[in-house]
Amino acid sequence: MINLLFVALGGSIGAVLRYLVSILMFQLFGSGFPFGTLLVNILGSFSMGMIYALGQATHVSPELKALVGVGLLGALTTFSTFSNETLLLMQEGQLLKAIMNVVLNLSLCLFMVYLGQQLIFSRL
Repeated sequence: MINLLFVALGGSIGAVLRYLVSILMFQLFGSGFPFGTLLVNILGSFSMGMIYALGQATHVSPELKALVGVGLLGALTTFSTFSNETLLLMQEGQLLKAIMNVVLNLSLCLFMVYLGQQLIFSRL
């Protein structure tokens, strides 16, 4: 039961962070490309890599995993938003932007998970 509370707390923090990042990126770059989703996916992937590596190398409490790994990062990054924005770009005839969105999200987020893991593993 306590882990559910940690997931809820982390989720509320992640959702607010995601909203704030989306607003900031919209103000900086406009609505021509979903930079907000891209940024939260990159940051979330990097953080997930670090949390995973910490969990492998040291003892990370189930509560911390629930708070950060499931709650915060689960709410911060959303594959459904990425998918919807990509489909909307395709439906608007912006195929190049849709492809760029897929390639950037997948390649950068995979790299950031790797980088997050390496940052932790190299320090142990």
